Amino acid sequence: MLLLNPGPVTLTERVRRSLLQEDLCHRESEFFDVQEEARTRLVGVYELDPAQWQAVLMTGSGTAAVESMIASLVPADGKLLVVENGVYGERITAIATQYGIAHAVVKHEWMDAPDLARITAALDADKSFTHVAIIHHETTTGRLNDLRALGEACRARGVQMLVDGVSSFGSEAIDFDDTSIAAVAATANKCLHGVPGAAFVVTRRAALATAASRTYYLDLKRLATLQDQRNTPFTPSVHAYYALVEALRELADEGGWKARHARYAALSEQVRAGLAARGMASVLPREESSVVLRAFRLPAGIDYPKLHDALKARGFVIYAGQGGLSKELFRISTMGDIHADDVERLLASFDEIAN
Repeated sequence: MLLLNPGPVTLTERVRRSLLQEDLCHRESEFFDVQEEARTRLVGVYELDPAQWQAVLMTGSGTAAVESMIASLVPADGKLLVVENGVYGERITAIATQYGIAHAVVKHEWMDAPDLARITAALDADKSFTHVAIIHHETTTGRLNDLRALGEACRARGVQMLVDGVSSFGSEAIDFDDTSIAAVAATANKCLHGVPGAAFVVTRRAALATAASRTYYLDLKRLATLQDQRNTPFTPSVHAYYALVEALRELADEGGWKARHARYAALSEQVRAGLAARGMASVLPREESSVVLRAFRLPAGIDYPKLHDALKARGFVIYAGQGGLSKELFRISTMGDIHADDVERLLASFDEIAN
């Protein structure tokens, strides 16, 4: 079965075999070697300076990393502006609400790009904002939000940016030289091609200096401090860390994030062109989309459950639109061990279903 959903991904055999390594006690030096290689390689994905940046690992899904970032890096006297244009922006608002973090929202329709004028107006109207949170790749629609323009606005106002890079880290460009970016939250089981259970925040070390301690298990500063000391506060998902290390080695062997971006771009364009030829248009223009996932209009006369089940019977798992969009569109991701011949088989399956 090929997974064309936006994570977890279809694993390569190399990563799958890495799960068969020996069992480790998480208090022994052998585990800390694994943990440190993962952290070092994560900082290296975008060639960051380890004196300024730190990768902080945790056991959980990508949402755990986002929650840790938001709950920890907005200081006790800080205020957060959340940019919403999909489900995952709304999730950050829910996290801020859950922790009682002072916040406001610039809300957009799910199909819309962030309106920089509205965001800057909100920042200018309230000088107490210390941070802005935004989703980089909003998988609700496949939109790649523009971090560059928002970063310029944040720098001009002395505001820090917290980025949900859960489905972009490792395949999309992230300008870590942008001094407004305080942290990026991500996960092992999307563009890095690891397994569920390992998540992380790549954070500026300076951002941890003013971190709050609102959460126990996900306290980013405690995790960061102990991991710098080759330690861990809790029992991590050891085998998920094995897989993360092997996936990061594989990423490096394949040419790094830029090569992965190119690979995804070719596959997603193959899907887009093939479905367009079959009457299923992309929801967003190519220049506004990520290379990770695209959303498409449902074919005439076929609802999502029928399309999903017919493709699953042929060995492909696709994803529905979220909320009310489930009646209008479906989503296809090309992350994981997927190749051009797999896409051709997928397109042939659409032909069979149409007939």
